[in-house]
Amino acid sequence: MSTPRLAVIGGTGLTQLKSLEITRRQVMHTPYGEPSGPLVFGRLNDTEIVFLPRHGARHTIPPHQVNYRANIWALKHAGVDNVIAVAAVGGITESMKPGMIAIPDQIIDYTWSRANTFFEGGDLEEVTHIDMTWPYNQGVRDTLLNAIDDLCIEAADRGTYGATQGPRLETAAEIDRMARDGCDLVGMTGMPETALARELELNYACCAVIANWAAGRAEGEITMDEIGRNLDQGMTRVKDVLTHVIETLS
Repeated sequence: MSTPRLAVIGGTGLTQLKSLEITRRQVMHTPYGEPSGPLVFGRLNDTEIVFLPRHGARHTIPPHQVNYRANIWALKHAGVDNVIAVAAVGGITESMKPGMIAIPDQIIDYTWSRANTFFEGGDLEEVTHIDMTWPYNQGVRDTLLNAIDDLCIEAADRGTYGATQGPRLETAAEIDRMARDGCDLVGMTGMPETALARELELNYACCAVIANWAAGRAEGEITMDEIGRNLDQGMTRVKDVLTHVIETLS
């Protein structure tokens, strides 16, 4: 049985990738509890990938209750090296328009009370600090950006992701503060997922789908209908990008 080189963390849509054949599902048990769901293995051409639904198979796990440690541990022990994390986000700056894809290069953590490290407990041999100067792996980012260029898809090639606690959406004043901090995007799942991947030495990058303008950045309230329409548009582009990436790997 081959070892997959690439894992995709996301919510929906992977099984609909063109020509992707689902080969097996694997339940993983970890020292940190149960992951969000079984790992789904698929094959495209000669390349096997693994998919993990961050919010569960039926999208029932809210962002503040995702077992990020179990998810990342499971992917590491499935043998993958590279991880693309697909996430729905809000656009803060004018260039981050709904329906677009963004490949962020920085992140600011506004979350709290989430289990956010593997390096804790009474059996540590030493205190470990990881370098997070550049939180996303540049090689995986380049792979995504090259696919986007090949497909001539409009996308933002950099940006700062602000990770909030959720599950509620933010206030307009909170978004104003995040803009002053330098955030271009706002989402709820970027941390501690990004840091945990770095701790286990996974090559990790985020492919963000801008689902809506963040609070106070457009007229009226944010509606689920609006988010759904923009996600449909953005996820279609993401599927094309992921298919291209997998074909490149093969």
